[in-house]
Amino acid sequence: MRKAGFALAALTLLTGQADGQRADRDDPLLRPIAADYAARWLEPQAPVRLHGQSYYVGFKGLGVVLVRTSAGLILFDGGVPQSVRAIQANIRKLGFDPKQIKYILVTEPHWDHAGGVAALARDSGAMVIAGAAAVAELRRGNVGPDDPQAGIHAQMPGVTRVRGVRDGEQVRLGGVTVTAQATPGHTAGSTSWSWQSCEGKTCATLVFAASINPVSADEYRFTDHPERVALLRRGAAKLAALRCDIAIPSHPDTNDTLKHLAALERSRVRNPLLDKAACRSLAATYSERLDARLAKEKAERR
Repeated sequence: MRKAGFALAALTLLTGQADGQRADRDDPLLRPIAADYAARWLEPQAPVRLHGQSYYVGFKGLGVVLVRTSAGLILFDGGVPQSVRAIQANIRKLGFDPKQIKYILVTEPHWDHAGGVAALARDSGAMVIAGAAAVAELRRGNVGPDDPQAGIHAQMPGVTRVRGVRDGEQVRLGGVTVTAQATPGHTAGSTSWSWQSCEGKTCATLVFAASINPVSADEYRFTDHPERVALLRRGAAKLAALRCDIAIPSHPDTNDTLKHLAALERSRVRNPLLDKAACRSLAATYSERLDARLAKEKAERR
């Protein structure tokens, strides 16, 4: 009888998983976007505690960060639709319930960072918050015609419940205050987010940084758009000026985040992420990429 009971329980579990997988395949908010291209970002990464109650729950190529508060969870970015279940699984591995996400704070309305937001918000009931200029693009699921990636940006699920914030505006939940830091240039409303995390009496300021990369469709030339170059310069300058002890970019391979996560998995005796120059160094990387892109475009014109 006991063996029969175990067999029935196992069958029920497998049947439930199969039903869930079928439902996901039919879910318009979870349909994969550019699956072959996006796969380069989705190599699994075990969830890791960054500092205090702040955790990395994303991938080796896409940053997603979680903060636990006394009143629920705050999630930063949502990956692509096909990554939603893995993000939720990473949150559960930490012992938290994804349904307790109260806010999803978005760095930018590009599909690699916001494509999974609609599903995550639906499953949790969370309010989505983004830079004011990104709100319309998140709602329609696509960027505007002036975005450097407009010609190559994939349609993503639109977000129905989203609120815009201004530069410097604060979001509060359960004793945690997150500040919107406008870091423009990459796309409309690009916003980095900063907050304080404490371990006992030791506190650190964390920044989840939006991309400030000069990435575009093939035909787009930044040298023809000095206003866009000026925005990117301004975004990098803003990031460099932030008080910052830990900087996690929305693409973690932009700095040493992946190396530091691996070190944290081995030992927490010293936190390798702590670096008072973290935001300055990350901003310098973005500036170097812009300089290289401009130099390349000018060389091609000769």
